[in-house]
Amino acid sequence: MEATQTDPRPCISACIVTRDEEDRLGDCLASLAWCDEIVVVDSHSTDRTREIAAAAGARVIERDWPGHVAQKEFAIREARHDWVLCIDADERVSPELAGQITALRDAGFPGCAGWEVPRVSSYLGRWIRHGTWYPDRKLRLFDRRRGRWSGRDPHDRVSLEGRKARLTGELLHHPYRSLEEHLATIDRYTTIMARELHATGRRARLRDLVLRPPARFLVSYVLRGGWLDGWRGLLMASLAAHYVRLKYFKLWILERQ
Repeated sequence: MEATQTDPRPCISACIVTRDEEDRLGDCLASLAWCDEIVVVDSHSTDRTREIAAAAGARVIERDWPGHVAQKEFAIREARHDWVLCIDADERVSPELAGQITALRDAGFPGCAGWEVPRVSSYLGRWIRHGTWYPDRKLRLFDRRRGRWSGRDPHDRVSLEGRKARLTGELLHHPYRSLEEHLATIDRYTTIMARELHATGRRARLRDLVLRPPARFLVSYVLRGGWLDGWRGLLMASLAAHYVRLKYFKLWILERQ
C-alpha cells in the first residue's frame, strides 16, 4: 500500500527478478504485503508468474535477461522509492524480519545506508544452520542512492557507500526443489563462472584443480561444522567441492579450445 504524500516516513520498494516461478512466487509476495511497493521484473516466463505477481498488486515489467547483476540493478532503478528490499522468488521475509524492517522504516532508517540480514536455507526437508550456508548474511535492504548491484555473474552482491548494520530476523530461503535441480544449477552456474573468469584472463592452474576442491570440503564440513547437519551436511560439502572442481575444469577446457 502506497504511503500518502503527507506521510513523513520513508517508503520501501520490494524488488524481485523472476522467470518461471509460479510455484514459489505467491509465498514470496505474501511475505512482502507490508511493503509500500512491489516491483517484479520478469524475463519472459512461460508459466503464470506475471499473472500471479499482478494479482498480488505488484508492478510487473517484462524484460530480456541480461544477467543477474544487470537485471537486479535495473529493478532497483525502476522502483518508485529510494529504500529497496531485494529478495528472490525462492525467499520469504520471516515475520521477525518484517517487524524489524518496518520498525526501521517508521524510525526513518537511522544511521545506516543499508542492513544485512541472515539467510537460512531449507535443503531436502530440513533447515540448514551450519557449514558455509549459515548465517549467510546478505545485504538486501539499502538506500539505492548509496548502493548498487555489482559482482560477477551469477554471484551478485551489493556495493554500498556508507555504514551498514545487521538485523537478526531471518530471510527464509528455499533454493532447490530437488537434488536434481541442485545439480543442474551447479552445472549452469559453473559454466557462467568459467566464462566470466576466462573473459577476464584468469587461467586454471593445477593447484586450482587439485587443492581447491578438498579445501572447500574441509572448510564446509569440518571448520564450519557442516557435519552437525548429518548426511545433508556431508552431501552439501561434497557438492561445494564439486562446484569448485567443475568451475576450474571448465575454465581449463576453455583455455585449450
